[in-house]
Amino acid sequence: DVQLQASGGGLVQAGGSLTLSCETSGFSFDTYSIGWFRQAPGKKREGVSWISISDGTTHYGDSVKGRFTVSSDNAKNTVYLQMNSLRPEDTAVYYCAASPHSWGIEKFLLGGMDYWGKGTLVTVSS
Repeated sequence: DVQLQASGGGLVQAGGSLTLSCETSGFSFDTYSIGWFRQAPGKKREGVSWISISDGTTHYGDSVKGRFTVSSDNAKNTVYLQMNSLRPEDTAVYYCAASPHSWGIEKFLLGGMDYWGKGTLVTVSS
């Protein structure tokens, strides 16, 4: 079974940092791409960042560009989201998701990736 588990959320003050992890299993890690999404209360789900595991290509949403960094550890089948300069508006439940890399970034941009993990809550206080 394909499984993804996001972790690392918590409470942090504005300006602080957190690193989220997305541990995966059940599929060939280097043939997939991983996306990070977030959903704040009362708001639509938003694509945050995406990485192609096979070649390391990355993409960031405009609201996090320059503050967040996505990376992967192929030996651990894990993707990380380093979040710096956090703002109260970054408060949300963060999810990771996966799709075969043959889809490229398309499914991430459409918000329709194939496999989803349970989220982890990030709360940024002002």
